[in-house]
Amino acid sequence: MSLLIKGGRIITATEDYQADIWCEGEQITRIAARISPAECPPGVRVIDAAGKYVFPGFIDPHVHVYLPFMGTYAKDTWESVSRAALTGGTTTLIEMVCPGRAEEPLAAYETWLGKAGEASCDYSFHMGVTRWDALAESQLREIVSRGVRSFKVFLAYKGALGVDDRELYHTLRLARELGVVVTAHCENETLVDERQRELIAAGKTGPEWHEPSRPVEVEAEGVHHLMTFAKMTGAEVYVVHTSCEEAVAEAARGVASGVRAHVEVVMPHLVLDRGYAERSGFEGAKYVMSPPLRESRHQRALWAHLRSGVVSTVATDHAPFDFESQKTMGRGDFTRIPNGIPSVQHRVEMLYTHGVCEGRIDLHTFVASASTNAARIFGLRGKGCVRVGGDADLVVFDPGYRGTVSARTHEMATDYSAFEGWEVKGRAEVVTLRGSVVVDGGRYVGQSGTGRLAPRA
Repeated sequence: MSLLIKGGRIITATEDYQADIWCEGEQITRIAARISPAECPPGVRVIDAAGKYVFPGFIDPHVHVYLPFMGTYAKDTWESVSRAALTGGTTTLIEMVCPGRAEEPLAAYETWLGKAGEASCDYSFHMGVTRWDALAESQLREIVSRGVRSFKVFLAYKGALGVDDRELYHTLRLARELGVVVTAHCENETLVDERQRELIAAGKTGPEWHEPSRPVEVEAEGVHHLMTFAKMTGAEVYVVHTSCEEAVAEAARGVASGVRAHVEVVMPHLVLDRGYAERSGFEGAKYVMSPPLRESRHQRALWAHLRSGVVSTVATDHAPFDFESQKTMGRGDFTRIPNGIPSVQHRVEMLYTHGVCEGRIDLHTFVASASTNAARIFGLRGKGCVRVGGDADLVVFDPGYRGTVSARTHEMATDYSAFEGWEVKGRAEVVTLRGSVVVDGGRYVGQSGTGRLAPRA
């Protein structure tokens, strides 16, 4: 089907102009000041975007969908997470493949890939590296040859997903050889493990003790550790879910010394502080994630780094667990609370509401951090742009919309929302994926199984 979007204000990471957009054959085929429907093939669908923004489809470079974790499984499927992502304006997701240490990487990759068959948004993967031996190296090479251009390592979760220094070194060397970006969860696993044991032994078992068990120094040390290894190997690295000023500072020092490094923040760290995880009656468990929510001073610092460009991307680390049946597994021991805050649906509207509308960032930074930079860093060809020849992934965004977030109405599979009752300003009114309308009037109208594995350079 041909598609004509008329009269919108097109905003990219660098441009701001009024024009019409004609899409055909899954791509943007023409952009001009005025395009008459009469110039288009018969049956063209015309979308009136007057008074609205037109953005490139947004990209969330850090989500978990299929996730065995802490004795349970994340609640979302690709069917539900696609609906949620697209409703919020996100057209492409990059999922973390997280095999256990005993699993073979290739078998794990094929498992995660198979789960994505019901996706209605486009997708790619970061391949988790949780062990290093000859078989793992051989299979990682095979996975990269299939188009996966990024790895994931954990410098946390001792004895489970975490890698030791030898494994980290060889993973980074392989990544340098293959031109692969290594994404990294940076916390010192030994410090976390010892502090958790001490707190539990002292009877400090509630969710409010999660943050003290992994304070900012632990995260900053993890980033410093990664930067040292990246400099020694020449690998390109990407620090995920950076939560505090001290961790960003370590990454910035690494960049200044010549390390090729990028910094990601996630939406919860920009708008939620540690007070949420300290709520009474075990309510704080809803807000347990790692790294944890921090004091509000870190939010101000993260917004400033986003505005300056030190921080490249805003993701979610979407890890959806129910409160009633899953988070409560940690009653009496906060180390057993499944980590994660469901947020894939609300990332874009929260970033617009609390970033653009509050004057913390401009529209170009909004688009760059929520779409374009992720496409550039991870080589998502045709994504994150509004240009002739690019994928027709577009968001017609209504800045005048006002709404309220609620678990009763969200598309995610979880039984709670971290943003229950929050007002949002603006929404994705129409969303197209490769030229097909998948959200219309703010409602999902897509079809399961129509998403594709996104090609990467």
